[in-house]
Amino acid sequence: MRIDRTHGQWAGWTAATGLLACGAYFYFSRKASGAHFGGTPAGLAFGIAGYLCMLFAVLLSVRKKFTTWRIGKAQTWMRGHLWLGLLSYPLIWLHADWSWGSGLALCLMLLLSAVVLTGVAGAVIQHYLPHIMTDTLASETIYYESASVQKQLVKEAETLVEPLFRKGTQYGLLVPASERTAAREGVTTLVRFAGQSGQKLQAAYTDTIKPYLDEPKAYHHKLGDKRTAEVLFAELRMVVPKEAYALIDDLEGICRDKRDLDRQSRFHNFMYLWLLVHVPLSFLLIGLGLLHAVIAWHYL
Repeated sequence: MRIDRTHGQWAGWTAATGLLACGAYFYFSRKASGAHFGGTPAGLAFGIAGYLCMLFAVLLSVRKKFTTWRIGKAQTWMRGHLWLGLLSYPLIWLHADWSWGSGLALCLMLLLSAVVLTGVAGAVIQHYLPHIMTDTLASETIYYESASVQKQLVKEAETLVEPLFRKGTQYGLLVPASERTAAREGVTTLVRFAGQSGQKLQAAYTDTIKPYLDEPKAYHHKLGDKRTAEVLFAELRMVVPKEAYALIDDLEGICRDKRDLDRQSRFHNFMYLWLLVHVPLSFLLIGLGLLHAVIAWHYL
């Protein structure tokens, strides 16, 4: 969800409602005459309004869960989730008479603060994450297709190096001629490897490159670090004939794509971790808020 100009009207109404609520609070609090403001009609109105705002925000998760329930546009629900959820915070503070309270009330205020804080953080993350991924990732992949993309990278690398593992002759080995597409099209050239250069390339692929490509989310592999990968492939260029540079370039490009895939996976994992914090806290807040209302009603 990007926070763009379409949120302007929601932000304006939220700010105006908050200011109007503050004005009403200062007016009615003077008439409370020492009584606990939260139990007055005005205080109860603030509490009910704040709870309804929170309830609407939580209903977004319910709407996502039940795919057949599609009342209203998704963007409208997202904007309402953000701004009404944010509006609930000052309304509940007004209901509490600007006091943290004690016991269940204190627990609710702390929980509400945590929900609002994680909600704002999530909105910022969702706003800037697309820009970060566009700027830092060479190619973005749909998260649920990451496994198939990884398998494709492994297959592509195997196609590139397969000629290197054929039994050689005195004339040399067949290797892909230039681009990664050339390997798929079967365009090859005969390259003579002097001494142990071919063996070193085979060992680098078997011991380092292939394990990296085979491992999902290889965040801590040495090829996951851009500079380390550049050093490794630079060293390989020093031991192979110039005619095989295209093969090294293609392998490096595949590892770069794998690195981008892992970084994208890490971004998505971060988002899911945020949801695992924000969503359960939100539902807990709704449940305890209802309990608070029942207890308060009993003592009225």
